[in-house]
Parts: sequence; structure tokens; C-alpha cells
Amino acid sequence: MQELILNEAHYGKVITEVVPSAQRFLWIATADIKDLHVAGTGKRFVPFLSVLADLVSRGVDLRLIHAKEPGPRFREDFDRFPELIESDRFERILCPRMHMKVIIVDAQVAYVGSANLTGAGIGAKSAHRRNFEAGILTDDPQVISGLMAELDQLYLGDHCVGCGRREYCPDPVR
Repeated sequence: MQELILNEAHYGKVITEVVPSAQRFLWIATADIKDLHVAGTGKRFVPFLSVLADLVSRGVDLRLIHAKEPGPRFREDFDRFPELIESDRFERILCPRMHMKVIIVDAQVAYVGSANLTGAGIGAKSAHRRNFEAGILTDDPQVISGLMAELDQLYLGDHCVGCGRREYCPDPVR
């Protein structure tokens, strides 16, 4: 399966279908991360962090790699989810060189594209306020294993030792 994802389809397909389908693990890499909100029950919108906290509570392992420290709204919402703070199932790495936008679910499906994990990029913003984004959703095992190998190297700090941006990294893995 190769599926082109454009604009608001990021929210409908990736955020509301693919991400919640995780059973074993979810890996997310993004350059920018903000206080993204998604549709909850009724007409209420809830922080996307609540979706991630629910996954962790269900036993899904979650890795989040992003390039810069999120803003105060994100941090405030983050603090409301002890599942993310206290669980060994949630791991977060900040890498100033991260510019990939990748989501991998259970080594079965991957999204690769331009959309950051923000309301304007991948969220439920109106058509007049969101970014123009493009991505591919795939179940190709070769593509997924290549993405996983690269993210694993980042996660394990393989690039930290010789990194030319180390002075900008607040928390090197190695």
C-alpha cells in the first residue's frame, strides 16, 4: 500500500486512524511539536497528548523524537498526563538536528511527509489556517525497516558523538 496524504487528510487518516491503531509501539519523529488538539467526545477537542497517554496506558511503547523544546502550552498539557511522565513505556528525545516527519506504527505502517506535529501541520485546523502538506502512508516492509533503522540510530545516540551541533543540544543521548 502506498497512499498519498494531502493537507487535511493528515488529520483524518494519520491522526485519527493510524496513530490510535498502535498495538505494540508508536514512533514519532518531528521537527516541531506544539499543543496539538484533536476531536474528543462530543464537540470537545482534547490534547493529542491524551491520545498518546491512552496508548501508553494500553501497553503501547512510545518514542517521541523532536528538534526543539515545546512551548508552555504543550508543557502544561504534558504535565496533566502522569502516564507519560511516570511510565517506562514513554521515551522522549530532543535532537536539534531532527527535521524528519515520520510516524511508525507496529512496524506495519509508516507515514513520511512534510507535516510537523502541530495544529497547522497535521491537526484539525480549518482549511484557511492550515499548512499545505504532503506525505506518503506505506506498508512497504523495506521502507519501514529503513526508517526504523535510522530512528533507532538516533534514539541510541549513534550520531551524537560526531555531531557538529552538539553545543545546541540540551541533552545529548551520548
